[in-house]
Amino acid sequence: VAIVAVLLVGWFWWESRHWESTDDTEIDGHIYPISARVAGQVIRVNFDDGQLVRQGDVLAQIDPKDYQVALQRAQADYQDLQAQAQAAQFGVPVQSVGSVSQIRSASADMDSAQAGVAAAQKQVEAAQAQVVEAQATAQKLNTDVERYRMLLDKREISQQQFQQSTASATAANATVSARQAELWAARAQVKMAESRIEQANAEIKNAKATPNMVAASRAKAESADAQAQRSKAALDQAQLNLTYTTILAPVDGIVGKRSVQVGSNVGVGQDLMAIVPLRDLWVTANFKETQLAHMRPGNPVKIKVDTYGGRTWNGHVSSIGGATGAKFSLLPPENATGNYVKVVQRIPVRIDFDGNDKPDFNQDGLLRPGMSVEPDVKVR
Repeated sequence: VAIVAVLLVGWFWWESRHWESTDDTEIDGHIYPISARVAGQVIRVNFDDGQLVRQGDVLAQIDPKDYQVALQRAQADYQDLQAQAQAAQFGVPVQSVGSVSQIRSASADMDSAQAGVAAAQKQVEAAQAQVVEAQATAQKLNTDVERYRMLLDKREISQQQFQQSTASATAANATVSARQAELWAARAQVKMAESRIEQANAEIKNAKATPNMVAASRAKAESADAQAQRSKAALDQAQLNLTYTTILAPVDGIVGKRSVQVGSNVGVGQDLMAIVPLRDLWVTANFKETQLAHMRPGNPVKIKVDTYGGRTWNGHVSSIGGATGAKFSLLPPENATGNYVKVVQRIPVRIDFDGNDKPDFNQDGLLRPGMSVEPDVKVR
């Protein structure tokens, strides 16, 4: 009996060297706060504390009427600005074609005006030659009249010859006046043609300014398009705000901390309830630093849950904390005070349940965050 007792004690002692355990442990999990993304009055709450919800279930409904009206207004604004942007875009090529046509027309008018000036100057030159010719003819005939008058006085020519000479001189004088009038008219045509050149030059200047007008029209079109895009963003935001009135469950879990009631007026960011998922769970064990000499990620773990007596779950060490719990506290200890007392520190170790990535993990909901557990980590 003594030998058996010694063997049992020796075996338990040897076995205990392969395991590390602590009771400073609990189940941890993410708790998802559910808050309002838009303000409004709550018209429906579908779940209460302790009820199971599935991802996508409607948790609560905020009155959507105000946001439906805002969406309709945003749609109308977007359609209006989009139509204005399209009209501005259509006007750009029209003005561009008109600018090219105007420049070509102004250049053609300038060529025509210059040709008109040249032609008018030629007419002036021809009229001047005709005036000179007519004056020469009139001078000759007038001289003949004076000579014929002297011969008529001497009765060397007949009265009929003198009258013919006088008529020819009168006609020649009239021709001089007509040719001078034609010269004045030709000079007036030159001035008129020169004024057309000035007018064509002004038209060319205006035509050359039309590309700037096209650029301005294009800039206005781009501005209208930008305003339409801004309105589109406002429309998208209005659509999002309308969807935010329906509050959905982000994950499967248990409802807790419900604080919202039907008829409550909630604000943006106000907490309404929380969801505790049943799958994304792990164990946080605060081991003494003297227990971590042989502990490594991947070590197998037997997890005993206090709630269920002797029932255990299998797990493994996932990670070892980067610092002791005291370093993460709100007021970490300051050991450089002169009154140093050595205290064994504890370091948090994360232990994951085996199979926690499977859909049926904790399907029965036995494990809950905050439960006390006692893990046994096999370190050797």
